[in-house]
Amino acid sequence: MSFGTLLYRYFFFGWLFQDVNQGNLLERSAAWRHNQSQARWLPTYMRRWIWCAVGFYLLGGAAEFVAGAPGLSVLFYVPGALSIPVNAVIAAAWVGFKVLPTQA
Repeated sequence: MSFGTLLYRYFFFGWLFQDVNQGNLLERSAAWRHNQSQARWLPTYMRRWIWCAVGFYLLGGAAEFVAGAPGLSVLFYVPGALSIPVNAVIAAAWVGFKVLPTQA
């Protein structure tokens, strides 16, 4: 597997899940159950994104206060801030998989 693919799979979880809109009723139910079981990995992805946010925020603070370059700090603060909505999406998906009932 290439490094790009590994990096993508490290940060994005879409490859873990199956499409529940394809196939007959039994295939869709099996895909839903599969997705519910795979939801156990979503907190891991949330932790990865939280650590990225903290890391980028610390780098931004270092660039702003230590190096005295507020323009450079934007390169770190923006990705750090964008990781917050990513975590919100992951949390919503995780709660949805845990709260919604298993399909028959």
